[in-house]
Amino acid sequence: MIVSVIGLGYIGLPTAAILASHGIKVLGVDNNKSVVEAISQGLVQIAEPGLDEIVEKVVKAGRLEVAEECKKADVFMIAVPTPFTEGHKPDLSYIESAIKAISPVLEKGNLIILESTSPVGTTEKMAEWIRIERPDLFLPEFGGNGEDYDISIAYCPERVLPGQAIHELIENDRIIGGMTSQCTERAREVYKVFVKAACLATDCRTAELSKLVENSYRDVNIAFANEMSIICDKLGVNVWEMISLANRHPRVEILQPGPGVGGHCIAVDPWFIVDSAPNESTIIKAARTVNDSKPSFILEKVNHAIHSIGKKRSSLTIACLGLSFKADIDDLRESPALDIARQVDLMNFNKLLLVDPNISRVPEGFKNVKGMSSTNSALKAADIVLLLVDHKQFKSIEKNLLIGKKVIDTKGIWRTL
Repeated sequence: MIVSVIGLGYIGLPTAAILASHGIKVLGVDNNKSVVEAISQGLVQIAEPGLDEIVEKVVKAGRLEVAEECKKADVFMIAVPTPFTEGHKPDLSYIESAIKAISPVLEKGNLIILESTSPVGTTEKMAEWIRIERPDLFLPEFGGNGEDYDISIAYCPERVLPGQAIHELIENDRIIGGMTSQCTERAREVYKVFVKAACLATDCRTAELSKLVENSYRDVNIAFANEMSIICDKLGVNVWEMISLANRHPRVEILQPGPGVGGHCIAVDPWFIVDSAPNESTIIKAARTVNDSKPSFILEKVNHAIHSIGKKRSSLTIACLGLSFKADIDDLRESPALDIARQVDLMNFNKLLLVDPNISRVPEGFKNVKGMSSTNSALKAADIVLLLVDHKQFKSIEKNLLIGKKVIDTKGIWRTL
């Protein structure tokens, strides 16, 4: 079996590496030349514990080859971005481009698996796009029972936590939904090669919605915590203590608030449900609104800190600690911390110091920052310290470095100050 993985990002590359480490011949495809060149040398450009060692090993062994163009394979796994456009409309252009890229090399007996988080009906759209590109191929219909189609098509959403991808690719249950039951079984056989957990069979529509619901469920619960943090601020209550006490109830488990919600899933996927059923998804939409508005609340706290110091903003230095969307990774996708830091950059402070132990270069979008700062130097220079991400390095900061500073802790790691 030869597997071609289309898209070598945070999901595609770990998946390709794990498959190759289990003896499968893998052809990795990405249209980013620098990504292809790096991987072909056994190098990894994303921070994922354990990934670099596996990639180096499988590339040297010849089990993982990478290129910018698609080649013939038995299985094609698509792991490309699915962002949203203006108005929170799903952008399926990356998936459509992937289908157009593999269509010329498709042969009878091939299996296509979509892993990208997608709106309900996307797997079926892939079949429509293939029909346009390859009218010579007979494709399955959703819910059909026939086995005489040329290409099998299925959906299996990724379910990994960034920073734990290698472990979770193997240990997490997978939901596998084909356009037909036969498509489902063919896809299950692929995942059984490396997945130790259950490979749960369903249809593609159910699999698509289950992934969106998983992340929407988390988004709604995070929104409750974020809304409570705003209410506590208004009422003069310590939100961290309040949540800790409320969670002592045996059936209550409130999540921890933060500066917003980011990442490629939770900040995006709920909008796919809202787009599909706008009149029925009122709670989901409300949660998205709460979480998307949290950065504005944090920026208000920054303005309040400036006012309390009693000096002109142009004479003050602020340090933003953390830019990634969650702790201990380098992933900036949909990061509320990055969005807040960019807004702070426009506030005309004397200096903005950016600190993130996992990021070496200043991300795009900053006009007044020349380079990243170290934690200690930033804390010494700052009048205002804005903690945006609870990286492990920040949890061990000596408290005396914060004395005399205006501290805005959006994650509650310094709540005892």
